[in-house]
Amino acid sequence: MDFRYLGNSGLKISEITYGNWLTHGSQVENDVATRCVRAALDVGISTFDTADVYANTAAETVLGEALKGERRQSLEIFTKVWGATGPKGHNDAGLSRKHILESINGSLERLQTDYVDLYQAHRYDFETPLEETMQAFADVVRQGKALYIGVSEWTAQQIRDGSALAKELGIQLISNQPQYSMLWRVIEGEVVPVSEELGLSQIVWSPVAQGVLTGKYQPGQQPEKGTRASDDKGGADMIKRWMDDDVLTGVQKLRPIADGVGLTMAQLAIAWTLQNRNVASAIIGASRPEQVESNAAAAGVVLESDVMTAIDDAIGSLAETDVSKTKSPDSRPA
Repeated sequence: MDFRYLGNSGLKISEITYGNWLTHGSQVENDVATRCVRAALDVGISTFDTADVYANTAAETVLGEALKGERRQSLEIFTKVWGATGPKGHNDAGLSRKHILESINGSLERLQTDYVDLYQAHRYDFETPLEETMQAFADVVRQGKALYIGVSEWTAQQIRDGSALAKELGIQLISNQPQYSMLWRVIEGEVVPVSEELGLSQIVWSPVAQGVLTGKYQPGQQPEKGTRASDDKGGADMIKRWMDDDVLTGVQKLRPIADGVGLTMAQLAIAWTLQNRNVASAIIGASRPEQVESNAAAAGVVLESDVMTAIDDAIGSLAETDVSKTKSPDSRPA
């Protein structure tokens, strides 16, 4: 496993992060989830990403149990705040001081740790003054409950504003967690340049585009039962944007490229995101341990310029690049 610095900080994280969105506490049984975490540790993954909202807090609990007994100093544990949790009352969501300070305590208890390495604003909260949010995050850091602060799916301007306030408070935003893949490149136009300027890295989610870039979905064919595209509870809504014959045909053009460099299509997709110098880590999920072992092999892969060009030729205009697609909901989740 290779490691990269996270933003303009001294923290190193593994190039592959193990994430448990859509799996732990919902899609897979706890024993399988634990085996996936063990597989991640076995291949050298040290960075684990979750959120309080995943499976309505159950994902954090499962991850905490799976990591129990590991040397804490050898791990980087990330979680997030913003989404509605618990009974989903009127203060159970957003980035208010109340919700942040209560949520970090709940996350630490479920994760069975005294601190998280990175505490992230899961989305931007238009209903709370940014000054209130950043002051609460600064207090979380000063209390020792989080070592660093990051955001997720913030626009370039939101990142700029948040970074300025953080510096005034004596802390620093060091990361953003956006969606990024061969098919979803909306961060390249504005978010990445601003992040490079301000000292943030990207920790990217869905590097295989919800599984589409694995090549398992064929144009003109219905998705097989048990796949994400056929599971209403497992992300079918998110993947449907890619279930288009033109997209699926373009993805199949990647197969000979992957074969030519000795990678699976999933490994090629993950390695592609890591070629972006502003990406510190790519998040992978798994429902089976062998998926972790295979996808982790994308770490350290260098794709030559001719390979990157061939990928662009295969995907072409199918990739989404509209910077306006980076946005948070206008209101808090109910």
